[in-house]
Amino acid sequence: MANQWEHHVIIITGASSGIGMALAYALAPQSPKLVLVARDRPRLEAVAEACEGLGATTLVVPTDVADSQACADMVQYVLAKFSKIDVLVNNAGLSMWATVEDVQDVTRMKHIIDVNLLGSVYCTKFALPFLKQTQGRIVAISSVASLTGVPAHAIYCASKHAMNGFFESLRIELTGTGVSVTIVAPDFVQTEIFKRSLGADGKSLGLHLSSYDSFLSAEACAEIIAKAMAQRKRLVITSLRGKVGRWVKLCFPKLIDWMARKGMAEVYRE
Repeated sequence: MANQWEHHVIIITGASSGIGMALAYALAPQSPKLVLVARDRPRLEAVAEACEGLGATTLVVPTDVADSQACADMVQYVLAKFSKIDVLVNNAGLSMWATVEDVQDVTRMKHIIDVNLLGSVYCTKFALPFLKQTQGRIVAISSVASLTGVPAHAIYCASKHAMNGFFESLRIELTGTGVSVTIVAPDFVQTEIFKRSLGADGKSLGLHLSSYDSFLSAEACAEIIAKAMAQRKRLVITSLRGKVGRWVKLCFPKLIDWMARKGMAEVYRE
């Protein structure tokens, strides 16, 4: 729909790269007011400049979403500048590639929960009263890993399973308010999350996968998210294997376990 988002205030967390950046670029030509949230100011400012060139009004708000007070301050800053919030996209996230047994520092596991789950919880909690005023939209960028277990991704899966539970519960709580909750579960996407993923030692792996080029592009994923957001969909799974696997798991759970083990073994051989 042409210019559906004109003058709409849209907060995107994790907007400095990957899916968040691609979503900002996809929405910008419709002249929204984009609030770009992440920790890296220089990268946010580069995204903002590009979005301004495409037709958006932008506001850069460097924020660590794992900090509840920072999230509260971010929401108040947005209100001071734009007076309303129409859409909140909870996209900021971090991954860890390590078995539970191999993890050396359990505080790094907590960090994954703090960013992926609590970052979304904090932003949503503080924006919620204002989203109710506009009968707005909440979007949670989850993962196909939220639908099953994945070896060497236990804490990441836990954070995404918890996201689904939180936002599904919130959706029910918001019945009758006009606020919609959309959960998006992407499969592998071409983003920096692999390079930034933490290893067993808690440091970034700088991981490069040989199958990277076969993943869904961030731009294609952003288009799926934008459409789901516009249509106020409940759940969107971006891959056929994710859609099929969801139902196969109900009937043949051991088959899904085998597929997950096989898939990750192939990745580690790379």
